[in-house]
Amino acid sequence: MNKAVELEKESLSTAASSYLKKIKSGDIGSLPAVLGLVALIAIFTSLSEFFFSNRNFANLLAQAAPVIVIAMGLVFVLLLGEIDLSAGYASGVAGAVLVLLITNHGFSWYTALAISIGIGAFLGFLMGTLVARVGIPSFVVTLSAFLAFQGILLLLAGEGGTIPIDNEVILAVENSNLTPMQGWVLYLAMSIFYIFLGLNRIFARRRAGLTAELLNLWIIKTVGLLVIVGAAVAALNKERGNPPEFTNKGIPIVVPIILAILIAGTFLLGSTAFGRHLYAVGGNAEAARRAGINVKRVRITAFVICSSLSAVAGMLFASRMNSISPSTGGSSTLLYAVGAAVIGGVSLFGGKGKMRDAILGGLVVAVIDNGMGLLGYGAGIQFLVTGAVLLVSASVDAISRRTNLSN
Repeated sequence: MNKAVELEKESLSTAASSYLKKIKSGDIGSLPAVLGLVALIAIFTSLSEFFFSNRNFANLLAQAAPVIVIAMGLVFVLLLGEIDLSAGYASGVAGAVLVLLITNHGFSWYTALAISIGIGAFLGFLMGTLVARVGIPSFVVTLSAFLAFQGILLLLAGEGGTIPIDNEVILAVENSNLTPMQGWVLYLAMSIFYIFLGLNRIFARRRAGLTAELLNLWIIKTVGLLVIVGAAVAALNKERGNPPEFTNKGIPIVVPIILAILIAGTFLLGSTAFGRHLYAVGGNAEAARRAGINVKRVRITAFVICSSLSAVAGMLFASRMNSISPSTGGSSTLLYAVGAAVIGGVSLFGGKGKMRDAILGGLVVAVIDNGMGLLGYGAGIQFLVTGAVLLVSASVDAISRRTNLSN
């Protein structure tokens, strides 16, 4: 028995040493984003009694959702070492189409949403074709699209005008919640799904004779994650309204939508040929081409996915603001979305990053914005702090890449 305990401790110690070696070699992943998020939460909680309240927690999730979804789309483009400067206004255009179809033309919400996502995919296809087949740099193509989409949005909404929406289903996405029971069922289902995937990955690698994560370490990490998420569900299920006149409790409906996108995107990147090809092209496009990968098709597909997710974000903007205006998706939206992806750990140089990085980075950006707003700081200070965090993240990425190359 003692020998088994000693072997377990030795294995955990070996795993910890290996992880430290990875960090020293520059492979730090999303660690800075996690540490930064914890530090920011601790700072704002100590400075504001309202920051860590369940009411503000729910508001923060709804506030961050559109930017997170755009950032998740940008992950696909950034993995190629490319950029999409039009993603913000693409969400505005798709959102305007959605609202106009429902409000002015009587379309059902699901038909209008499908059409708006289709338009987003078409816009991405056009940009991806210009980048991949014509050879125009993505910066130029998407900057042109940024201006063009802003013009289209002005034409659709009218200068200074807004397009209202009163569809209950669309409005519920950002303004309503799951019931507490539905929240716990979702938590239980996602926990079982996560545990199944983790164990299946470990045992599949062992059966194939490959190096797998230490089971004891995986159990510790999984239990810790499930406890944190369970505490968040419990907090969100508490009353944050003024019953009986107004009751407000439960997980915001937008949360399972983001989880669905996360699961689909993670599967696409980690378990499909397209995902492997995307990382290969981002790592070395010429080597990928020589290996038989259709580099042009991969590039076009990445832009299509990015703009399609921007269209989903357009629906979230319409839901949160009850309308679409000429400024939807503009201002700092794109900067926050790119910042979220990079802060979360996606490399600007391509070939490194995961879908979860967009969520982590999006939460960091939202916490800064929300926390400093509660403390009474103006937009100027918020932009300065967010810019500084983004610069630090980009610097860490550059240093990490240089360290890997030197090794």
